[in-house]
Amino acid sequence: MTKPKWIGIDYGSKLAGTTVICYNDCDNLAFVQSQKKQDADVFILDFIATYSPGQVFIDAPLSLPTAYYGKGEDYFYRACDRETKAMSPMFLGGLTARAMRLVSRPSTVTFYETYPAYLVKRLLDLADLYNKKGPVNQELVSILENSFNLSCITKLDNWHQVDALLCWISGKRAAEGSCVSLGHKEEGLIYC
Repeated sequence: MTKPKWIGIDYGSKLAGTTVICYNDCDNLAFVQSQKKQDADVFILDFIATYSPGQVFIDAPLSLPTAYYGKGEDYFYRACDRETKAMSPMFLGGLTARAMRLVSRPSTVTFYETYPAYLVKRLLDLADLYNKKGPVNQELVSILENSFNLSCITKLDNWHQVDALLCWISGKRAAEGSCVSLGHKEEGLIYC
């Protein structure tokens, strides 16, 4: 495998087996998923240590509202959460704390927060195909493949894989200069 320039991660519960990494392996996109009872954070750190991507685009809050640092009065939402209508990092609690700890470790990797639902619903206008209550909509996957000139996406088995792909697409958009950032730099940005 060649060293990926960036990876996309759908960040799940620590031991649920729902954390997925999407990466470019030569000319193909590949996916690896944590197993039930496997520590998702160790899974990610092992992947990063082995493959040394330059950037990680992850679906998880990487900061808290600035009210926790004595600036402002909103203890629930950051500006980027309000702009994207994302859940409060405080509601996500333990996941937010784990993600913040993950990015605080000394590393040469740069982490960027993403929000797959905002990318697919608002920027790509594909909300009608992004319905996580049923099986993966392969039409959505085909549209993403064609829209972003992606190679060889295997059949995606679950929505965690789709979200990891969307995080990876945010990285591709950043590499191409078409990525947008929402929020305030001093508080936290969401990249799509």
